Amino acid sequence: MTRPDPSTQPRTAPGAGRTAVVTGASSGIGAATARRLAAEGFHVVLTARRKDRIEALAEELTATGHRATAHPLDITDRAAVESFAAGLDACEVLVNNAGGALGADPVATGDPADWRRMFETNVIGTLHVTQCLLPALEASGDGTVVVVSSTAGHAAYEGGGGYVAAKHAEHVLAETLRLEIVGRPVRVIEVAPGMVRTDEFATTRFRGDEEKAAKVYEGVAEPLTADDVADTIGWAVTRPSHVNIDLLVVRPRAQASNTKVHRTR
Repeated sequence: MTRPDPSTQPRTAPGAGRTAVVTGASSGIGAATARRLAAEGFHVVLTARRKDRIEALAEELTATGHRATAHPLDITDRAAVESFAAGLDACEVLVNNAGGALGADPVATGDPADWRRMFETNVIGTLHVTQCLLPALEASGDGTVVVVSSTAGHAAYEGGGGYVAAKHAEHVLAETLRLEIVGRPVRVIEVAPGMVRTDEFATTRFRGDEEKAAKVYEGVAEPLTADDVADTIGWAVTRPSHVNIDLLVVRPRAQASNTKVHRTR
């Protein structure tokens, strides 16, 4: 009996028939990840506070034959997250991407309100969504939680105290969850990007000061893009079920550490 040649058989999309929830999908890494997972066959559920942005992205994806649903959501609102989770028919992948940085003040003069907001979005928001979707992820029999942290969650740098503290907490959240649910059918993957140039991250951090934002990337020939990180996330979640990418740190070649960056000028 002649066996079929696998290379000639139709390829089934890894995400076919599966649902992936992406938080912070209105821009940057979140939007790029939604596009990547949609291309892998997932039904992507786009969440973010900016309703117009995620609805436009959902329309873009469905117009090209993909499955996408927009759901406005503030992940810091526990009741809203619980309601969102209760309305989902299924969930196999959760990408905790929502978060961000505010300010670059030293610890001595940092604004506690900025620290509180960063903890609410990066840590408590991730906790809300993960807790509320974990039952569905486990019920799927093959679930994956992705935490998009940062290299800031693994090494400190001056002027980053609040963001570094929040991302360290997010890293530990992922690490602890993995220990606590081992043996259950849910993987926990952490993707920690280094220098990524997106339309909004640095601008938001410096409260709209585009000159300060541009200096972050000044002289760096090729910072990472949102698509680079999305490609990493897409690869990690489409590994065979028994393969868990515990931690994947991804930086541009020009960046050796949070404080060691090659600049041409």
